[in-house]
Amino acid sequence: MTLKKIDGINIVPFIDIMLVLLVIVLTTATFVAQGQIPVTLPKAQSGSKPSQLKEREFTITEKGDYFLGKEPVSLEQLPKLITTLPKDSPIIIRGDAKSQFERFVVLVGALQDAGLNNLSIITKSSK
Repeated sequence: MTLKKIDGINIVPFIDIMLVLLVIVLTTATFVAQGQIPVTLPKAQSGSKPSQLKEREFTITEKGDYFLGKEPVSLEQLPKLITTLPKDSPIIIRGDAKSQFERFVVLVGALQDAGLNNLSIITKSSK
């Protein structure tokens, strides 16, 4: 029995597999990348990198809804929830650029009434 001599390697199946894997990676990466409540941050001239304390991050959406981390919080629950936070804990506020300023003022007022003054506001750099 004689064996056929193979002059080259057929790489078409390899390319097909790699393209399928590329599509899977790109599709899942778009869902994993954000992982936050979508808000359009206002722009600021300067800023620093936010910390990763999600349990102390308040978000105000465009509609004016409040979130602590990823959990929705009603206006009535806000004062009671704020009193459970440690007094020296840093608080991060993410507010949508199109949200009403009144919602921001209410949140900051409630935080200051509870003695929480270590506030950081997340903005998008305009640079």
